[in-house]
Amino acid sequence: MSDLPRKAVTRTAKLAALPLGFAGRATWGLGKRIGGKSAEIVARELQQRTAEQLFRVLGELKGGAMKFGQALSVFESALPEEVAGPYRAALTKLQDAAPPMPTRTVHTVLAERLGEGWRELFLEFEDKPAAAASIGQVHRAVWHDGREVAVKVQYPGAGDALLSDLAQLGRFARLLGPLIPGMDIKPLITELRDRVAEELDYGLEASAQRAHAEEFADDPDVVVPAVVHQSEQVLVTEWMEGVPLSEVIADGTPEQRDRAGQLLARFLFSGPARTGLLHADPHPGNFRLLPGPEGEDGDPGSWRLGVLDFGTVDRLPGGLPETIGTCLRMTLAGRAERVYELLCAEGFVKESVALDPDEVLEYLLPIIEPAEVDAFGFTRGWMRAQAARLADPRSPAHQLGKQLNLPPSYLLIHRVTLSTIGVLCQLGATVRLRDELEEWLPGFVEEEPV
Repeated sequence: MSDLPRKAVTRTAKLAALPLGFAGRATWGLGKRIGGKSAEIVARELQQRTAEQLFRVLGELKGGAMKFGQALSVFESALPEEVAGPYRAALTKLQDAAPPMPTRTVHTVLAERLGEGWRELFLEFEDKPAAAASIGQVHRAVWHDGREVAVKVQYPGAGDALLSDLAQLGRFARLLGPLIPGMDIKPLITELRDRVAEELDYGLEASAQRAHAEEFADDPDVVVPAVVHQSEQVLVTEWMEGVPLSEVIADGTPEQRDRAGQLLARFLFSGPARTGLLHADPHPGNFRLLPGPEGEDGDPGSWRLGVLDFGTVDRLPGGLPETIGTCLRMTLAGRAERVYELLCAEGFVKESVALDPDEVLEYLLPIIEPAEVDAFGFTRGWMRAQAARLADPRSPAHQLGKQLNLPPSYLLIHRVTLSTIGVLCQLGATVRLRDELEEWLPGFVEEEPV
């Protein structure tokens, strides 16, 4: 029997308590202000208490609620600093840890999925989990052939819990919205729910990881652990050491930050071109920075990016759509009419909507600034400025943005791109993004006439 709360009524009650808790703290804050505390201090205390309750509940529930929290964490750099501060520690904590499954539950799943003699498959198996994710937890072990491995065990009842959480969070989207200013929560929840079935299928995950591991086997920049064994609810892959990207974000050196950022951008654009798959869960917990062959004291330029968790991927047989690269190139060239034609043809502008091409170009140019220069310094300040420009109801960008459409086929691409930019801003990395676009993005470099 699993300790993951499975009954809809129990999980719903926990989630329903969140908005009530927010209201209670607002009343508490009013009392504090009447008692003489400054509004600024009270606001900071309120945010801290709200963050603690929100992420404690999400972490306890695991499932869709925790996945929702992980998805939000990559947007942390877009929050105003006075809001982001109290949340940053809670978001990072949510990515890296959650209350573990009892050992007896883990052993039961392994016995059911690997057979009663499952222990014979391992020379060693650590009962204490090394990491926790939204639908499973990871145990360190040694496979029977001597390889160090990561054993991912899916929480029993995770599928029902995911669907229940995301449906419930959808009902609370309006109440959760104020926690993340400028973000429309509901489409994010809908998109997450649409991907649940794929992420629950460890067979699909193993297939996607194998494709990446084979393609990047001899790559000097990217490392993907090989798949060792897979069965329903259990996935065994090679263990990978390295510095978690969350640690680089917290206190990495400038060289580590820049190298990690460059490799992250390289993987974002090279992955689809080389494998036909887009890794679609780019939160910091899924990446490691690995020393190069010369060791930790060697050239920072030799460090590599380790990539984990291929449960959510977008299947792009031809790589990223050529329209993206062409549209980006035309925008940088100031070809407003051509950009508008491409957006209309691809469904970003509905037939019932008529927009001024020059205004559309004005809307896009600040967003694509990183592609305009040889090297761009991603910062939280830049991210917040973009978010504020698009979220301010008084700004022309906000008014125009409301009239644009996101075609379903671009949902994951859009999310991954925004999420990766969010992580680059968390890193504060200086990245030669244009180099990666020229190398890997179809349509970004104009083909020479034959």
